[in-house]
Amino acid sequence: MKSLIATLALLSSGAVASPLSDAIKADYDKSLNALFVDFHKNPELSYVETRTAKIMAQQLRAAGATVTEGVGGTGVVGVMKNGEGPVVLVRADMDGLPVKEASGLPYASTVRQKNLEGEEQPVMHACGHDVHITSLVGTARRLAAMKDQWRGTILFIVQPAEERIGGARKMLEDGLYTRFPKPQYALAFHVTSEHPTGRIAADPGITASSSDSVDIVIHGVGAHGASPHMGKDPIVMGAQLVMALQTLVSREIAPLQPAVVTVGAFRSGLKHNIISDRAELQLTVRADDETVRKTLLAGIRRVAANVGRMNGLPEDKLPQVTVVQSTPATVNDPALSARIRSRFVQTFGDQAVISPPRTGMGAEDFAYFVQPELGVKGVYFWVGGTPQAAFDAQKAGGPPVPSHHSPLFKIDPEPSIRLGTEGMTLAVLELMKPQ
Repeated sequence: MKSLIATLALLSSGAVASPLSDAIKADYDKSLNALFVDFHKNPELSYVETRTAKIMAQQLRAAGATVTEGVGGTGVVGVMKNGEGPVVLVRADMDGLPVKEASGLPYASTVRQKNLEGEEQPVMHACGHDVHITSLVGTARRLAAMKDQWRGTILFIVQPAEERIGGARKMLEDGLYTRFPKPQYALAFHVTSEHPTGRIAADPGITASSSDSVDIVIHGVGAHGASPHMGKDPIVMGAQLVMALQTLVSREIAPLQPAVVTVGAFRSGLKHNIISDRAELQLTVRADDETVRKTLLAGIRRVAANVGRMNGLPEDKLPQVTVVQSTPATVNDPALSARIRSRFVQTFGDQAVISPPRTGMGAEDFAYFVQPELGVKGVYFWVGGTPQAAFDAQKAGGPPVPSHHSPLFKIDPEPSIRLGTEGMTLAVLELMKPQ
């Protein structure tokens, strides 16, 4: 009976018994678990991940990579060479989020940190990046121990600021593809609370939407709240703008084309009876198609300007629209996805390799590494992180499974890290088979 229970637990974790999975299990028990707990307890915000970067540089050096720090800010590049062959990029993002953790985990974060702008904020790994970097260390160790099974060069990329969708671009701007061997292939994975542990997905096509963070500043004319005719109320204009922007999706984008325009912040005014002279809106804009993306951004500028004109603002005082953060859509190469998915099925079995429908328009700046003009083919895959029992409890009326970016977010680390590490190691081995 004990043997049967152990076998079922192994299968549910996604780890099928093999020398590779056994080695990963041993590594997890010896040090990867402790490394993950340390990362989770000590998260850092985008662009200020100095402690995390230092630890990752040490770990990659210990695994046998030649390491360069400070690439694109806090980014780390580890190069592992093993003869002639393809160059494969393996990326993990390392930043946390400005969220106060309420997960109840014994290793929950209590950290507060100043962000890039100097504002002190609570910090939490509320998206699973601690799983990603821990798995990257495990993958580097396995590949260093398996050099008889691959040939070529691996770039281990520890990327800053994915949550601000800027770190990948900054690493490229700092010479990632010129200072280091340029890859033919790029790989990354994301752990997800939306799928059960033991499940892995690597499908072709769109895997993450484009994202543009847009700031809008409305310049009004301040006045007494009892004399609104003496001013130009930016709150009224902002309210008109919030509602008008929704027509971009409902009336200008084809019904079968995904698109989102969300106003996430609206700030103005200080007192009940004062009409402010300024309002600020912050938007997130999502699309799966570049034409749709351009239509939305152009439409935001047009609608904002004409709301200002409608309210009598002069041309030099019309609302200002600024795109402050951007990433294109992440698209998996079809042939490469099929190849890696086939390796996953061969190793983990048909039931473990899933093709789940997308449930939202999340974004990923991994897209910068695999833009068509760069000639780098990429695959971004998904690893389940929530025990099936939690989904069963939710279905029976129990607590809902927390989403990413929630203060309640949590991932089951062992099956997630072990499957992520094995999946990534297998993907690299598939692409770097000795000729």
